[in-house]
Amino acid sequence: MSKFRQILREYSDELLYKVQWPTLEELYSSTVTVLVASLLIAVVIGLMDLIFKNGMGILYSLF
Repeated sequence: MSKFRQILREYSDELLYKVQWPTLEELYSSTVTVLVASLLIAVVIGLMDLIFKNGMGILYSLF
């Protein structure tokens, strides 16, 4: 049981004193970056899907 308490103490010390938490500005900036990147990737995948769908439609209409 002593070893378990030691592990918990080390864990809490690391979270409280050794981890460098982001500031509110850094968190906001990272969130905006992730949202913009997600939207761009969604648009690219949507365009690829639309092009593939129309291309296959044209290909199927030929046969």
